[in-house]
Order: sequence, then structure tokens, then C-alpha cells
Amino acid sequence: MQYEYKMLIKGEWTKSAKTVEVHNPFNNDLIGLLPSASGEQVEEALATAYANRSLMADMPTHQRAEILEKTADLLHQKQEDMIKRIVLESGKTRKWAAVETVRGIENLKFAAEACKNMHGETVPLDASKGSEGRLGFWMRVPVGVVAAIPPFNFPLNLVIHKVAPAIAAGNTVVLKPASNTPGASQLLVELLLQAGLPAEAIQLVYGSGSVVGEALVKDERVAKITFTGSPRVGRRITRVAGLKKITLELGSNSGTIIDESADLDWAVSRTVMGSFAFSGQVCISVQRIFVHENIEKEFTNSFVSQTKKLRIGDPMQESTDIGPMISEQEAKRVESWVQEAEKQGAKILTGGKRQGSVLKPTVLTDVTPDMQIMCLEVFGPVVSIIPFKTFDEAVGMINDSIYGLQAGVFTQNFRNAMQAVKKIDVGGVMINDVPTYRVDQMPYGGVKESGLGREGARFAIEEMTNIRMVMMHP
Repeated sequence: MQYEYKMLIKGEWTKSAKTVEVHNPFNNDLIGLLPSASGEQVEEALATAYANRSLMADMPTHQRAEILEKTADLLHQKQEDMIKRIVLESGKTRKWAAVETVRGIENLKFAAEACKNMHGETVPLDASKGSEGRLGFWMRVPVGVVAAIPPFNFPLNLVIHKVAPAIAAGNTVVLKPASNTPGASQLLVELLLQAGLPAEAIQLVYGSGSVVGEALVKDERVAKITFTGSPRVGRRITRVAGLKKITLELGSNSGTIIDESADLDWAVSRTVMGSFAFSGQVCISVQRIFVHENIEKEFTNSFVSQTKKLRIGDPMQESTDIGPMISEQEAKRVESWVQEAEKQGAKILTGGKRQGSVLKPTVLTDVTPDMQIMCLEVFGPVVSIIPFKTFDEAVGMINDSIYGLQAGVFTQNFRNAMQAVKKIDVGGVMINDVPTYRVDQMPYGGVKESGLGREGARFAIEEMTNIRMVMMHP
């Protein structure tokens, strides 16, 4: 199957003289030719978004909410098409692409609800001497133009996390999806237009981050940047963006603690899922598992046994658990990290072998904190198991990281649960679940090199609006 990729600029579907090939990461089949926006096309997109700010800002709240709700209904009708696009372009297994699509539908509805509940507050000005008789209140107003730059790994839902709140808040959007997974964005934009979104309100452009992304980030007409990707690119954005609002979701090497009191069967099943879903290419994928020394052997044996049962194969098949990584190059990179760790003394309990873009789920022990597979984000199907003696020691090992996105803790010990909530330095602590847990209405984001700001419709809307204070005197 091949797709005809087009950009949406100035309300018109268009192509470009320069194209890049989009390939299926599982079998390398050509999916289509993706136009790369020229400098002139990027300028047209920015100019259109900037010129039409009032179009969205003046749109009634109920109309913006209705557009998002109708888009959710249309996506429900088109979910099979969306699932296939996600699988073909990203290599995500069909079962996880289906989950992402259902979440996307729900996420649009969350944004519609948050849109209808966006409000300010009154301010008791007469609490200040000399301000008697004055009325004070603040309200939220759209920032203007939002540049949305999502990654490849959730080509639908992470796009919705950026685009839907921007629309709900009354902004115009310039969307630049990842070049290897553009199809979900194009279909989503088509559905938004069918639902009644003015064509001038959203611009869809393709191209490299170093060229098109850089142009969006630097442009002074952009008031807000929402980006998901690597810390390296995130740092670049903060250096060149200027005076803009910025949300950055930059990844993690997420840790999970399993203490003596944990429900071991539940912990094993959840950590296997959290480690290897979408071949570990998830920002909150389980990468480090800290297990109490008294149960380490039992946990490890069960974990490895469950890992070996995962089915590797064609991601389009319902029965497949593990498909390819996004490219053979990325699979080779992760394989090299595993090989490096092995040379440094790590032991491979299962996996570590690669065939093309598919890397077998890999479990390591005897690792040290300075190994790349421990201290950096692997972003692949690799997890390490590390024993600990005391819970405080485990918390310290979780925090021994440049990242701080989410963490998981499996325990039936109330003290340990409270200690985790208070002391683990991350954006989200999941008690009796993995850090991979996320629902789309919750505030999601991290600290340290995991980024700035929060996603989740209500919280994203707050970051895509400005507060305007109003004082009225009779």
C-alpha cells in the first residue's frame, strides 16, 4: 500500500519539488514520497497561521469544542485506516496501534471537555486598601500561533496532545510531524477539516527538524512551541527560541522498584509489558528494574520466562507482540549498547540478537550505573535488573539519573509507598504499576533532562494561553 502525502498550506493541499521516501520499517517497502517544505512554503505556513489568529481566538468556545468532539467521532469511523497507517509507518504492532487510536479518540474528547471548562477567577481587589469599589478578575486568552513538533513513536496520540489543546485554547497551529510517520497527522488534519475547523487555522508541513523545525522554533510569530524528542534537540530549542512559551518532553531511563511485599505476578506482567511494548520505543518505557535482593532470583526467573514467550514477527498480525524498531540504524545502535555493556561485565539473560530492524527483547544483569544502557535513554527493547538491600537505597538509585519523567513502585508497604511519593524526583510516581502507565487527562511531564511543562488537555491549555487581568472601576 502506498500513500499520497500532501502538505496543507494557506488552506490548500500541496506538494513540494523536494521529496523523501517513507519506508515500512519491518520489510522496507516504499510507502510513499513525502514532500519537504521549501523555505518559501514554511514562510507561507507561518504567515497564514499568524494572519488568522483572530479567526480562532474569536471562535466561540462551544464551536471549538464541537469541532474536537466531531473529530473524535470521525476518527472512530476511520480507526481501521488509522491503525494501518500507524503500523505501516512506525512498525508498531497492530494491538498497540489499536490502543493508540482508541486513546486518540478519547484524548480529543478530553480536549473538548477541557475547552468547555476553561475559565478564570475573580480577584478581591478591595482586600487592598484604596481599591474599594473595584471589580477584578482574570481570564485566559490564546497565545496566538502554536508550533507543534511531535515524534515518531506515537504518531497519532502525541500529535493530538499538541494540536487538540491548541485548538481548544483558540490558537492557530503549524504542525510538523516526524518524517517517517506522517500519515497519521495527515489523516487527522483531514478529519479536523471535515469536522469544521477552518483550513487557515492549521498548517501541515513536512521536513527535517534541522531545517523546517529550526525555522518554526526561531520565528518570532510563533508564541508557543510544544516538542517531544531528545534532550539534545530540547536544549537547542531553548537556546534559539527566544521569548516564547515552551513545553519539552525529552525522555527518560525510567526506573521501577519492586520490594519484598510486592505482588510478584502482577509486577512481572506489568514490567514485561512496560519494558517491551513498541520495542521499548516509549519515553516512559521501563529501563531499570530495582528488585529487593530477597526476591531478585524469583522475580528474574519469572521475568525472563515471560519475556521469552513474547511473539516476534509482522506487526500487522494480531498475534505479534514485538515488531521492528523504527529503523535498522536504530536497532544497530541499541545492539551496540548491549554489546558494549556485555564487554564491561553485564550478563545477557535473554535477547541481545538483532535481525534487520528487529532486536529481540533483551534482559541484562550485573550492570553498573555508568553503562550507557543504565545512565542514558536506550529507547529500545532492553531492560536491566538490579538488586537492592533497603528501600531508601532503591530510591537513591532511581534518583541517580539525569532524567526524571516517571517511576514505578510495586509495594504493599504503606511507608514505602509514601517514601516513594515524597522522595523520588520525577514528574509522576505510579504506585503498584509501571512508569509506562499514562492516561491522557492526567498531567504528564518531567523534571531535570526529562523536560519542561506538562501535557494533558487541561494542563496543556494552561500553557497555550496567557492570563489577562481585568480591573473595572465604576
